[in-house]
Amino acid sequence: MPLLEGKRLVISGVLTEDSIAYAVAAMAMRQGAEIILTNAPGRPSSIMGRIAKRLPAEPVDLVPVDVTSEDDIRQLHDTVAGQWGHVDGVLHAIAYAPEAALGGNFLNTAWEDVATAMHVSAFSLKAMTVGLQPLLEKAPTGGSVVSLDFDATVAWPVYDWMGVAKAALESTTRYLARDLGPVGIRVNTVNAGPIRSMAGKSIPGFDGLADNWDKQAPLGWDTKDAEPVAGPVAFLFSELSRGITGTVLHVDGGYHALGAPIR
Repeated sequence: MPLLEGKRLVISGVLTEDSIAYAVAAMAMRQGAEIILTNAPGRPSSIMGRIAKRLPAEPVDLVPVDVTSEDDIRQLHDTVAGQWGHVDGVLHAIAYAPEAALGGNFLNTAWEDVATAMHVSAFSLKAMTVGLQPLLEKAPTGGSVVSLDFDATVAWPVYDWMGVAKAALESTTRYLARDLGPVGIRVNTVNAGPIRSMAGKSIPGFDGLADNWDKQAPLGWDTKDAEPVAGPVAFLFSELSRGITGTVLHVDGGYHALGAPIR
């Protein structure tokens, strides 16, 4: 039987075919899941519709959601509830920082830009999870929330306040796991190596960071292939992960484990 047979998943962040979220949606569909996609309201629905048609199956729905809006979060719940009686899993693949919060401007970034990065990239995990909590609680084998991360244990060149936001995302994961475990909801984050998606390429200096990754990672790393990340996310949505919560899972070719390049 497929790994996610009969699962109902809400997946955010499918911007282009090279995005991690697209790879997750495609793999989940191949493994038997039904999918509802969410996208930012500013993303043209016609473009999202064309991208969605390239998936292995047709999504159940495409819902525009501003994750900084309480009204939009409530509308997302109501729309999903109108399609399904429960939700088995949610992918939070949402991150944004204004240009002033990236690219080596750390000491000069204004609070307004930092607040935007924190709200969209970290607090939205709590907002989206709690907004869909009533449906996640009804999942027959427990709900699973997965977010996408980039190693926040160190300071990266040019990543600046997005790195701080990712640290907040990791911490939010642990607190959500603490508070939602008693109602059967697991919350984990996948710390992925760099992928040359639209989101990745929007970070100043991304190419320099990504180009060196393959030299450091013991298993190597293909920055154009998001499937190695999609597989572990599918596992975390499955019942095989029913004992895992509050975890940061590294999927980076082993890069995080070494202090110096090995070749």
